[in-house]
Amino acid sequence: MTDTVQAARPAVARVSDAYRWTQLAIGVGAMVMIANYQYGWTFFVPGIQKKFGWDRASIQWAFTLFVLFETWLVPIEGWFVDKYGPRLVVLIGGVLCAIGWAINAEASSLSGYYLGMIVAGIGAGGVYGTCVGNALKWFPDKRGLAAGITAAGFGAGSALTVAPIQAMIRDSGFQTTFLYFGLGQGVIIVILAFFLFPPKPGQVPAVVRNAQVIQTRRDYKPSEVMRNPIFWLMYFMFVIVGAGGLMITANLKPIAADWKIDSVPVTLMAMTMTTVTFAATIDRILNGLTRPFFGFISDKIGRENTMFIAFGLEGLGIYALYLLGQDPVWFVLLSGLVFFAWGEIYSLFPSTCTDTFGAKFATTNAGLLYTAKGTAALLVPFANIMQQTSGSWDRVFLIAAAANIVASLLALLVLKPWRRAVIAAARP
Repeated sequence: MTDTVQAARPAVARVSDAYRWTQLAIGVGAMVMIANYQYGWTFFVPGIQKKFGWDRASIQWAFTLFVLFETWLVPIEGWFVDKYGPRLVVLIGGVLCAIGWAINAEASSLSGYYLGMIVAGIGAGGVYGTCVGNALKWFPDKRGLAAGITAAGFGAGSALTVAPIQAMIRDSGFQTTFLYFGLGQGVIIVILAFFLFPPKPGQVPAVVRNAQVIQTRRDYKPSEVMRNPIFWLMYFMFVIVGAGGLMITANLKPIAADWKIDSVPVTLMAMTMTTVTFAATIDRILNGLTRPFFGFISDKIGRENTMFIAFGLEGLGIYALYLLGQDPVWFVLLSGLVFFAWGEIYSLFPSTCTDTFGAKFATTNAGLLYTAKGTAALLVPFANIMQQTSGSWDRVFLIAAAANIVASLLALLVLKPWRRAVIAAARP
């Protein structure tokens, strides 16, 4: 491992905070553009199932493959970013995103959809990993908040397009919707790529030091991170928390349809929408807001304390959705709570990883941890299989709720003292 101390880097003129926030905003814009590749998928599933007659579990393997290739290649993409900068990776990512949904627009077989989602996943992963890693590097003094704001672009980015996507699917068909939205979003990503830059040594503030947010003074190489047992604890926690949220993300509309509430009008805050449209809109907004919210909180009270609160809330929310979710109003409210308590993993885990292993290889190291999302995605088809064999979502909800409670306890009782000891031992 290298003993690089940020304070010892060569003196280079600090950039203004306005410049740093501009870089963050460009990354957020790119994240917004990739959001529908994951969160919009649920709206296409019923149309695909109706047109081709395939079973839902087989269709959802396309979603799983998207998440796998979105996550498992991020460490490789992160290596390119750490070595060559963010611009090229985001540019190629935008092109692949557009090609992926263009393939979906023409697909007539399951293998066609699998291919389209794999290509889109590679592109989205390059954009996601690059933008989060760049944010972690530009804001060592506000790492949780910066990662949270960037991840919020992905979590909430699709909120404004929920109704337009559903309307285009209804009026023009899901294949036309795949094509137009895929190409439009991809083009914008390519344009934004030209304005992304990495920070040079000395351009950003020193890492923050306080009693709650402990940060290493060493920069661990990815090979060292992979050999460190505490990384695998974080990985396991990421998997068990991520699985529940991905299951609901992929199956929001099918769950509501199975409960026969998907088209029931719901009125809240003087607005009336169908259950699924209302839930999807609120879910995406809260899924975005939670990332900077809990990221900011974690900068104040510590990463593990925040994980304990958020993961515990997620477990209770999933259990409440299991008990009350067949009522349309409760479905909307509780699915929102579940997404609010789930989305923060995409700010808490990257910032915790960088706090523990240093900023020099932040994109690659955070990318290694982000592959846990892909591992979690492998459980999504099995959730559908469990539902089909039992005829009920009950077992899926109960397992997901229990997993989140376990993760909340691990954060406070195991990760917190262990990480403190690892960082203390790593001081030069």
